[in-house]
Amino acid sequence: MSSSSVNHISQPCIYGHFVSSTTERKSRLMKWLSKLFKGGGSGNRGQQPQFLGDENMVWRAPARSMDDNSRTNKEKEELDRAIALSLAEDLRRPKGYRWRTDQDEDLARSLQDNSNSSSHPPKYAPSYAPWEYNPNSYRKCSGCNKDIISGNYLGCMETFFHPECFLCRACGVPITEYEFSLSGNNTYHKSCFKEMTHPKCEVCHQFIPTNGAGLIEYRCHPFWSQKYCPAHENDNTKRCCSCERLESRNARYMSLGDGRSLCLECMESAIMDTGDCQPLYHSIRDYYEGMNMKIDQQVPMLLVERHALNEAIEGEKHGLHHMPETRGLCLSEEQTVTSILRRPKFGGRGLIGIRTHPQKLIRRCEVTAILVIYGLPRLLTGAILAHELMHAWLRLKGYRNLTPEVEEGICQVLSHMWLESEVVPGSRNMPSTSTASSSSTWSSSKKGGKSQAESKLGEFFMHQIAHDASPAYGGGFRAAYAAVNKYGLRSTLDHIHLTGNFPL
Repeated sequence: MSSSSVNHISQPCIYGHFVSSTTERKSRLMKWLSKLFKGGGSGNRGQQPQFLGDENMVWRAPARSMDDNSRTNKEKEELDRAIALSLAEDLRRPKGYRWRTDQDEDLARSLQDNSNSSSHPPKYAPSYAPWEYNPNSYRKCSGCNKDIISGNYLGCMETFFHPECFLCRACGVPITEYEFSLSGNNTYHKSCFKEMTHPKCEVCHQFIPTNGAGLIEYRCHPFWSQKYCPAHENDNTKRCCSCERLESRNARYMSLGDGRSLCLECMESAIMDTGDCQPLYHSIRDYYEGMNMKIDQQVPMLLVERHALNEAIEGEKHGLHHMPETRGLCLSEEQTVTSILRRPKFGGRGLIGIRTHPQKLIRRCEVTAILVIYGLPRLLTGAILAHELMHAWLRLKGYRNLTPEVEEGICQVLSHMWLESEVVPGSRNMPSTSTASSSSTWSSSKKGGKSQAESKLGEFFMHQIAHDASPAYGGGFRAAYAAVNKYGLRSTLDHIHLTGNFPL
């Protein structure tokens, strides 16, 4: 909320514990009166004022002798000074912020008049009398809309309130603090207003601090809208390797043992070994067949650890890889690769009992194998497989010497199309054959359909592809996607085969 619409007002309302209340003022005046009356005639020596309730006060005026005139004049001057100081204390406050009662003014006026005429007191009338009832002279409370007849009241924003009617719009509790916040015509406790408007970090759950310029500065994930303090980007807070969300203080991420961490949502559908991944791999091959892009060769697929994938990349002679970290590889060279043979178990906050197996990959065609890093959710694993299978299809179909923007761009389009067929009901990218259609939904139908959280993950992975900032993967995808939307997938592939570029 902009600063122009919110005011933080200091000293908007002054309650009894900040300035003299009615009782305190009476007490102050009565000390002077007591001192004055103690010096009266012998018949009245020691007589004290009498109090009747909180609102009314009467006393008997002492008889004066001629011998007491000099003392009386001095005490009269002191009394006048006390009354003037009491009134000046209130008058110094700005209009609308004075904490007073109508009785205070009437009492002071009555005392002043009585003091000035003490040498000639009236024959009847008491020295203090109740004021007359005059409805037109009462102020109206803006909270309850009733007259403020007696007692304390609050002046604020050129209106008046009973103290119990000056309420916080958020919590409904009377505002008694020294300061409060004002938004429009609504009043708030400063703490309530901060709770409503000041953003909280979704990692540490504290109010996001202001920077050196006094501005609230925070980071926000472009898809998940997760707001967090900038400091969490450099304080070793864990980030999910799948969905990119930071670990909250009230949640715990699972460590995969290779520097990666996985949030609980992504862990629910994570694929952990090669055997678990085989049905998904074959369903994506069926998806290609449904798109009239059948891959005839039996290309091996292995789920591998992070370091094994990095070693395979170093042994590969050509080709770009995923950024900022490679998560899949279409292998063309003969290598020995260590794959995940048995699904590890969860122990504490990490994985235990992982079992690997070295496997010699022999090159029988243009593609030796497809490797995917283990521990990713089903939809992300599938998107990587769809991307790498497109690399395999291009090589097996004789597409040679393509630029990184063209090859990676068209591979990202197939990955995006597969995700869309999984996430968006009735998508135009559903495969055309019944075999491919039934196979492509193997995993979700096996467990009774995708959860809302998994579907949201699929939308995020599509968002990642569409908004990738790299020239090859991001720029290449957007150029390929525009060509496919305009000319169709088959015509775009034919044009790439002939020219090595996308049709314009």
